[in-house]
Amino acid sequence: MMTQVKTWGNSQGIRFSKELLESAGIHINDYLDAEIIDGNIVLKKQFRHKTLEERSAAFHGQTGPYTEFSWGEKEGREQW
Repeated sequence: MMTQVKTWGNSQGIRFSKELLESAGIHINDYLDAEIIDGNIVLKKQFRHKTLEERSAAFHGQTGPYTEFSWGEKEGREQW
């Protein structure tokens, strides 16, 4: 893919196609690490743990078991 460096306000910017970003798993507002390796600019998506709210949203806001499960009475040397 060919792209071009353009003026963006007082800075410079590069635009990437939606398909390219999707194939790299990059979404709007993601943070990228930029570094120079052998004279090339390398962009890497930063790893970020999801918050509890983000995780629960994936499960329709429910964060745990709905009822307590009964395992029955103790047997042998089990201690609870």
